[in-house]
Formats: sequence, structure tokens, C-alpha cells
Amino acid sequence: MSTAFADLNTTEAAGRFSARLLAGKVAVVTGASRGIGRATALRLAEAGARVVVNYRSDEHSARALCDELVEQGAESFTFRADCARPDEARGLIEATDAAFGRVDVVVANAGIWEGAPIAELDEGLWDRVIDVNLKGTWAVCHAAVPHLKRRGGSIVIVSSTAGQRGEAGYSNYAASKGGQISFAKSLSSELAPDIRVNCVAPGWVDTELNDPVFEDLAYKRSVAGNIPLRRIASADDVACSIVFLASDLARHITGEVLNVNGGAVLCG
Repeated sequence: MSTAFADLNTTEAAGRFSARLLAGKVAVVTGASRGIGRATALRLAEAGARVVVNYRSDEHSARALCDELVEQGAESFTFRADCARPDEARGLIEATDAAFGRVDVVVANAGIWEGAPIAELDEGLWDRVIDVNLKGTWAVCHAAVPHLKRRGGSIVIVSSTAGQRGEAGYSNYAASKGGQISFAKSLSSELAPDIRVNCVAPGWVDTELNDPVFEDLAYKRSVAGNIPLRRIASADDVACSIVFLASDLARHITGEVLNVNGGAVLCG
């Protein structure tokens, strides 16, 4: 197994992408310093893309990822931006275009998972999750669309099964993720045929985001046991789906939600 995937919480990485798949393309990944974003950046680079590693606060991890991408032969740089702030999202896209002369793929991955029962869900917590997850997705897409239209491109939004079925105790998170799905469907019609827009909807994923929950190993085993494929997804499982949707392998797919949940949630 490539050392690039040694920390993705899976016993065996999926097969490798051809470096011709996204050769010459430029991809921006928001929230790329860890988890799904990190795995996606690695896979996009493997497929031949030049990759911009966006982060909000974890500069050390972002730079370490960028160094790894460069060591593997990819062109890459880091850019700090809070994509919930439209001016910073615009700065991210403009810096990408200035450095590489184009933007072809945008992966709107940056997000947080915070919630509370409705009786305890105050305005600050509601706004924080909606701002990062939904407003941040809008802001980066709003900034990127004029650049993507030049040559055609692809947007992949990282949503969640919570956006399809809801999630008790996390109504703010579920609302943000459901909003991402509706936003993607709207853009897919609005921006066709120049730009394809799709979502991935992961279920449980074994990443740092879920470490506090999975500290209870008995609970983690019960979660895996209730998934038809009998394991929790790795970040790489989601990343491979994102690369597929971003590439010409999915050239006739737009407005779709690709569920990556091992069969745990079956959505039409």
C-alpha cells in the first residue's frame, strides 16, 4: 500500500487512479487539512491534478499535506481562508487562478458537526453550523463559477446522510446538509452544460471528526455491525467517489447525490 494512504483507517486502499485522469486540471479542496479533505487532495493529485489545499486554522497539517503532495510530484500550495466569509472564499479562488491560470474542480468539503437538542439549540450554535457548512459552500461556489465557466468544470459538495433523513440532536447540521443537496440540485440545472454539480453523502466515516464518538469501542463495533457492508467507511472511500464525480468518468452525471454509507441508508 502507498504510504500516502497509511493513515486512512482502512486495511487496504482501493486501486490507484491513472495520472491521466485529471492531468492538467486544477482542483481546490476546502477543509483539506484532515479527514475526507486530506484524502481527497491525495487522490486528486494521484489522478494528475494540481491541488490547492485550503485550511481555516490547522496550518501545520495543511503544510504537511502540501509537502507530501509535492514529494509525490504534484503541484500544490496551501491557502488559509474561512470559506464562510465570502471575501476569503473569493481570495482562495483568485489565488488559485493567479497561480495556475485556471480552476477546473471545486470540492466543497469544509464543515463542522455540532449540535444540541432543539430546546438547547441557541442562535449562536445554529448560525455557526449553517455559516460554515451551507454559507461556506455557497461562498466558494459563488466565487468559483466564473472561473469554471471558462473551460467547463465540476463541483462536488460533501453533504451527509443527515441531509437526507435528518439527525436527532443535530437538526442544525442536518438542515445545513439538506441545504447543500438542494443547492447542488439547483446549480446542476442552472450551470449546465458548462459545469457539472454533484454531492457525495457519506454516512459514518472513520475520521478525526468522529473520534470523540468512537472512543467507545463497543459503540463503534455496533455501528459497523449495523452497516450492511459491515465496516465504517474510510476517508479514502469517500475521496475515491469524489474523484470519480469530478472526472470525465462521470461526464453524464449532474445533480446527483452519491451515497457512500455501506448500504446503511438507502435513498432513492
